[in-house]
Amino acid sequence: MHHANHHYGHSHILARYCEMPEPLHPPRIHGYLQHGWNIGDGLAPGTPYVAGSRLLVWSEETRRRSWSQGRRNVVVVGAPFAYLVEMTPPADEPGEGTIFYPFHGWEGQQVHGDHQRLIDEVKATETGPITACLYWNEYRTRAVRALYERAGFRVICHGYRGFMWRDHNRDFLVGQLAELRRHRRVVSNRLCSAIWYGLLAGRETAVYGDPMILDNADMTFGGEPRLHRQWPELYGHTTDYATCHRLARVQLGADELAGPDELRELLGWPKREHV
Repeated sequence: MHHANHHYGHSHILARYCEMPEPLHPPRIHGYLQHGWNIGDGLAPGTPYVAGSRLLVWSEETRRRSWSQGRRNVVVVGAPFAYLVEMTPPADEPGEGTIFYPFHGWEGQQVHGDHQRLIDEVKATETGPITACLYWNEYRTRAVRALYERAGFRVICHGYRGFMWRDHNRDFLVGQLAELRRHRRVVSNRLCSAIWYGLLAGRETAVYGDPMILDNADMTFGGEPRLHRQWPELYGHTTDYATCHRLARVQLGADELAGPDELRELLGWPKREHV
């Protein structure tokens, strides 16, 4: 199984939805599962990919883009987070305050920007307690984490997504969903997975502030300028929840989720034994 299929506990969530026993390692997914929201063809830039193998994407929009790039064995399955939401009924609480996700880098690319400017804008805009959720890459950088702590933010990290079949946090998205529902608003300085997840979890969202710069950013599909141009509804200090929620359902394939038996077949997993 491609190691990215384990990222963020995706394979474990899908195994749980398919009503499979809770194994240490789920069965091999026969294909490449899109592991994060992107504006490309479902593959992260530079991802090793065997031509002709199945590509399992989150949305019909992504499937069409992938088709335009010459890929033919592409199937829409929906985002693992959408399956998790289906399996996790919400508590009857509106949430309090804001959770802020600063744009982040990863092992191969670092982010450059002024965190203090972001902090000042968020504090001037949001009401109630503020949580800053740093990606592990920034969380382990003491200088960055200290800026948010000194500003009075509650600072957390959802954990490590895993890499090359090692150190995966199988409950990454479980913890993220709980945190999203704990807050009233979800904001970021870039349109990203967390914003779409917040909307699907029933929370108000907004994208504002300096989007920062990523080292050697791949602009094949348009980058940050395209995000702002294609989804202007999500930008600004305030947004319309109903409009943005509809967009989130499209991007996460929330209305195209497979049933457990169908999903088993799409992933290449054994059929369920019926008594």
